[in-house]
Amino acid sequence: MAVTIAVTRERRDGETRTALTPDMVRKLIGMGATVVVETGTGLGSSIPDAAYAEAGATVARDLKTALTGADILMKVRGPTASEISALRPGTVVVALLDAWRDKDTVQAMAGAGVTSFAMEFVPRISRAQVMDALSSQANLAGYRAVIEAAAAYGRGFPMMMTAAGTIPPAKVLVLGAGVAGLQAIATAKRLGAVVSAFDVRAAVKEQVQSLGAKFVEVSAAAGTGETAGGYAQEMDEDYKKRQEQAIADSIKVQDIVISTALIPGKPAPRLITEAMVQSMKPGSVIVDLAAASGGNCALTKAEEITQAHGVTLIGYTNLPSRAASDAAPLYARNLLTFVTTLMLDKETKRLNVAWDDELIKGTLVTKGGQIIHPALQPQ
Repeated sequence: MAVTIAVTRERRDGETRTALTPDMVRKLIGMGATVVVETGTGLGSSIPDAAYAEAGATVARDLKTALTGADILMKVRGPTASEISALRPGTVVVALLDAWRDKDTVQAMAGAGVTSFAMEFVPRISRAQVMDALSSQANLAGYRAVIEAAAAYGRGFPMMMTAAGTIPPAKVLVLGAGVAGLQAIATAKRLGAVVSAFDVRAAVKEQVQSLGAKFVEVSAAAGTGETAGGYAQEMDEDYKKRQEQAIADSIKVQDIVISTALIPGKPAPRLITEAMVQSMKPGSVIVDLAAASGGNCALTKAEEITQAHGVTLIGYTNLPSRAASDAAPLYARNLLTFVTTLMLDKETKRLNVAWDDELIKGTLVTKGGQIIHPALQPQ
């Protein structure tokens, strides 16, 4: 029998993306798969049920119907308890599981005998670039962060020269020059701001400068600041003190701060103290993209827009969902490539997971009733 792939409506609060778009449905059906989509799945991404039906998918009336007989469940976020209870043992779940933090879901999937893969664990190697969901979504998050900041700032970004006088350009500081940070820099520059950026990885200095931003540099020992996978790593206490001073000196002259610094599997580094917020000009804005991991700013409140010392703090935890109509197609392509490359046998049209592939090994979270991923094992 052909592989049956199910896509259900996202049930996590604030999630408007969908894991599969009609274009990707057509590709899967063209490979011999059967696709079942729960009614309402694409509405948050402006995709009606009719578009899925036209692409060849079966639109199921409810969750139970959608998951009956499913071999693979594609999700944006991890499945809820109601979804897990409707899955057969051995069903494959592929999603952004947030596995480091959402331990209850990981444990529930293991208990249900579900085989699960976390898209956030896709390694950053050349052959996996088209599967790199973190990067595709972070790119939009960086863009959206600047748009949110501009809306809250209430002033213009570019310098404007008029007969009545000159309006100075906004000054923007970006903390963290990963995918989200670099896109934030580029977006702020396109809007006409004067941009500075900081990152513990000295290797990104050239990228920051190529976008027209000034790099705020804090010297560190050679080879530090970056893991083998290209992510930022935690620094020593001496570096942290010098880093804090450099950020404090820079932040007091900024109008907008976009903070994106994250360390995989750990709380977000605390880069902005209350004293720094207090030093900023009234009307300034901080957008904290690390809010879901505790925040880069000491005063950030997840999912809230708050005011402190005359500064607006934005703590949205899911910025890609605020651009869902663009975020969903990118994520769907990441997911489609992962599944079709590593799980579907092109000749037999059946489920055939490439268990020895490094991408499968790197993303496998649960299998056979156990939590498999080494990063999730008790220390």
